[in-house]
Amino acid sequence: MSSFRAPSMQTRVLLAALLSQRAQWRHGYDLSELTGLPSGTLYPILMRLSDRDMLESKWEPSPHQGRPPRKLYRLTAQGAAYALEHAPGKRATRRPLSPRQA
Repeated sequence: MSSFRAPSMQTRVLLAALLSQRAQWRHGYDLSELTGLPSGTLYPILMRLSDRDMLESKWEPSPHQGRPPRKLYRLTAQGAAYALEHAPGKRATRRPLSPRQA
């Protein structure tokens, strides 16, 4: 069981997109197009997943002269397991309330 809270729907959509082609490196822009997530939502999620060792990342030089390098992302083994655990369509399992919480 993971020590993190259940991911948001946006995070779950991103995890599913990354899991669909797990071995492939993906650019943030590609992930935004694929998921429909705006950059202001997508990049904080990518940073959070990277900080939790669920994503690995690397820089790639831009194929266009004068443009900055681009960052690529893909799931780690831990990230893939987390993505499978929280795939869209799965409901988060909750513990029953104790008598004090009811």
